[in-house]
Amino acid sequence: MKNSLIRSLLALVFATPVVLSAPATALEAPAAQRLAPTTEQAQTAYLSAQLLGRYHYKAQPLDDALSEKIFNRYLKALDPERLYFTQADIDSFADARTLLDDAIQRGNLSIPFAIFQRYEQRSAERLKKARELLNQNFDFSVSESYLYMRDKAPWPKDEAEVQDLWRKRVKNDWLRLKLAGKDDKSIRETLIKRYDNYLARASKNKSDDVFQIFMNAFAMSIEPHTNYLGRSASDDFDISMRLSLVGIGAVLQERDDYITIRELVPGGPAARSGKLAVGDRIVGVAQAEGPTADVVGSRVDEVVKLIRGAKDTKVTLDILPAEAGPDGKHKLVSLVRDKIKLEEQAAKKSVIKSGDGASARRIGVITLPTFYEDFEGRRKGDKDYRSASRDVARLIDELKKDKVDGLLIDLRNNGGGSLREAVELTGLFIDKGPVVQQRRTDGKIGVESDENAGTAWDGPMAVLINRSSASASEIFAAALQDYGRAPIIGEPSFGKGTVQTLINLDEIAKNSKPKFGELKMTVAQFFRVNGGTTQLKGVTPDIRFPSASDTDNYGESSYDNALPWVQIDAASFKPAGNLKDVIPALQNRYQSRIASDKEFQSLLDDIADVRRQRESKSISLNEADRRKEKEVRENRLKQREKGDLKGKLAALRDDGLQSGERSLAADLAAEKARKDVKDVLLDEAARIVADEVDLLSGNAQVAMRNRSGNPPIVTR
Repeated sequence: MKNSLIRSLLALVFATPVVLSAPATALEAPAAQRLAPTTEQAQTAYLSAQLLGRYHYKAQPLDDALSEKIFNRYLKALDPERLYFTQADIDSFADARTLLDDAIQRGNLSIPFAIFQRYEQRSAERLKKARELLNQNFDFSVSESYLYMRDKAPWPKDEAEVQDLWRKRVKNDWLRLKLAGKDDKSIRETLIKRYDNYLARASKNKSDDVFQIFMNAFAMSIEPHTNYLGRSASDDFDISMRLSLVGIGAVLQERDDYITIRELVPGGPAARSGKLAVGDRIVGVAQAEGPTADVVGSRVDEVVKLIRGAKDTKVTLDILPAEAGPDGKHKLVSLVRDKIKLEEQAAKKSVIKSGDGASARRIGVITLPTFYEDFEGRRKGDKDYRSASRDVARLIDELKKDKVDGLLIDLRNNGGGSLREAVELTGLFIDKGPVVQQRRTDGKIGVESDENAGTAWDGPMAVLINRSSASASEIFAAALQDYGRAPIIGEPSFGKGTVQTLINLDEIAKNSKPKFGELKMTVAQFFRVNGGTTQLKGVTPDIRFPSASDTDNYGESSYDNALPWVQIDAASFKPAGNLKDVIPALQNRYQSRIASDKEFQSLLDDIADVRRQRESKSISLNEADRRKEKEVRENRLKQREKGDLKGKLAALRDDGLQSGERSLAADLAAEKARKDVKDVLLDEAARIVADEVDLLSGNAQVAMRNRSGNPPIVTR
């Protein structure tokens, strides 16, 4: 499909020249060189418009109606909490509402760039004012509140209202630090540095950043999962899918004006050298024997670009050691770039013991953060190419050697990835058969099937999902649910049931060098083998866990332009089992157990607290009131500080600081402590799998039915 699409576009696009002009508006002004639109960006926007208007699953004309949607989404992307623009600013943009379609078609992007410049101007004004407010004394005995969730609030009507809003915001920042035990001097120093950092970051915006935000507003106004990927975003997407990159093996972070080493990847060139340490600051980067580029004050993405490169090439870092002061002695460290595996996103295994004595069950857990696949390695025939299904198959073999009784696949927070991997992963747990149906733009329906006979695991299992489980995760969970292969545990999933393809715009334009980036465009819709779709409604768990997710603002149902839920004919498939007699028993055991489980009841209290805070959308600025609220929360935490949790819940206390404001060591220690806090939901899911093992082994009739399945469902 992709090749034919490209061929037809070549004739279409280059037969119609891009006219670099557009109607004048009140917004147009001489653009600062740093934030001026380029000819390449105008061509990219025009080319993308042709693609989206003709080949998108939900194709719609680029007209005044769509222009208004783009306008609203662009403003939301710039100022989601309505903290910077006033209603007067919005009114001054009025002409632009129906002119963005003309701007794209005619190749003049001065309007969105002018809006961004106003946003940058307002950001600087608000942050400078915030800094000035730190010189005054706040009265925390006054009864007033700060509306911190402002995404649906009206724009501040004038400067007086926006300044009062920022007064409350700064007052809240100060109060958080005060409640955490900081004195006035340290609070003032922390907030001055925070607001200065915000200002510094704003001054680092580039033309490509503005274009990326605007193009995403355009693409997502058609449908939520259509995106523009500029060159940097495209590189990052590719790396995330194949779980590897060529570099030095260091995780970098902006701290003050320095790019700081936050983590060394075991086995990477940086760790192997023995010359670098966590906390070291990179002040310069040189390629091979070339000159050193100063990177103090640079953005982390810019430094990462300099450090990445071809395998076996040399890069030299000018390092200010962690223990050295600003005027300390530098050292030069030369490293040879190598392929780095991003293991944090790879599948991992663990074993949870459930129960005691002879009745104890060993439950194998496989955590899969994403459905990754090294597309290039697979295409080249690399026998060791990396993929989610291959890694999971290997982990299953290892868990079998560990003599586990049941298996739990943890897909929480897994946002998807490769469709092929979703199909192949499903194939590890069913014999053969269809996994997912796709309906394309032309209405034709195709079926993706597992063609490989046999299973990697045929024992009891379950799948754990949450609201952040999306796309490929939903395909996998839905297939195992439809086949009767595994109960689904958790909360309703995201509801993303659409198919995207990546269109390389440079390939279409026959550019010899990368210029235009890529378009991730929705071209089809997923349907379950039972004929329903995962779109909008997601996958409904068989055993539902309590949830703190904000379903009004997160998930497919929160989008105003999401595709609807529809039904088609079921595919022809034979269930692998029938759990309808098992699930009610699992549900009863689960409900009985959590009723007396103190940790689970504490979790329910936390969720209720989160919901109360979310519903209020505001927070008191009265110190006495806030101290009472803080005392209630801390007493609840103290009651839990025992056993495995002792000393770890301190990481959950609000210290008023943001990431990067603590010392690096304190930041990493807090992060580790948060990770070490007991995962109550995972433990309960493992107990449910243990129950499943008992029920299936103890009831021969149920077990036999689960193994043999029902007569095949035959349709179409």
